[in-house]
Amino acid sequence: MKKIGAHVSVSGGVQNAPLNAAKIGADAFALFVKNQRQWSAKPLANEDIEAFKLNLKISNIKTKHILPHNSYLINLGHPEIEQRQKSIDAFLDEIERSQALGLEMINFHPGSHLNLISEIQCLQNIANSINYILEHSQNITLVIENTAGQGSNMGYKFEHLAYLIKNTADKNRIGVCIDTCHLFTAGYDIRDKQSYAKTMGEFENLIGFEYLKGMHINDSKCDLHSKKDRHESLGKGYLGWSSFENIMNDDRIDEIPLILETIDDSIWKDEIEHLRNLIKGCK
Repeated sequence: MKKIGAHVSVSGGVQNAPLNAAKIGADAFALFVKNQRQWSAKPLANEDIEAFKLNLKISNIKTKHILPHNSYLINLGHPEIEQRQKSIDAFLDEIERSQALGLEMINFHPGSHLNLISEIQCLQNIANSINYILEHSQNITLVIENTAGQGSNMGYKFEHLAYLIKNTADKNRIGVCIDTCHLFTAGYDIRDKQSYAKTMGEFENLIGFEYLKGMHINDSKCDLHSKKDRHESLGKGYLGWSSFENIMNDDRIDEIPLILETIDDSIWKDEIEHLRNLIKGCK
């Protein structure tokens, strides 16, 4: 069964996220467990943690269908050791916050070389950082998000993700999140059945669906191969509804969080309903 939601607001406290998800008819969601543009934040209050867990029960959403996203500041591939360690420490803090909320996964962008080192050096830095984080934490699965390849960001090729998984010491705690906008602008087409089968066949051969832990469901303001990260509302960009119909009818993508990060949160409820209606037999 498909589990669909959105990256919901935590305005007023993290405890509001499950309720915000329920308001849009979601049975999955994403959230930030701290301010995504600041390095540090005060610890989560115990009363907010308990309220989050209570509201989760009220919303009837399971923790395995929640995909928290860590800070945009974190760069596990940073060329400088001190800056890389700063990112690792911030990542470990976000893991602690996620654990306190009873969550099972955390989603992250792999890292950037900043045009100071080679791509392979950057990938090795990321792999080393992941292994350090795994060694100094427990339980939480680290979910690598593919990127559009904008700037010096790594992770825009399936081969990058496969390299990181191959070089991860504990493969039981590593996974992948596919962002459809990033996927498309990085050069992977999914708009028709043949292109979708080709792209997902590559994913299966290089990575494997056992590592697919979530997806970000976004249309794209920019065309194939543009390497630009510009999200659009579903059906209003270059991907079109056919791309999402392919996803919604792929049974290899059941029981993982499918998360909207589209640009107009006022229509998230409608987008979720439309996605569900794309499933054959549900119209």
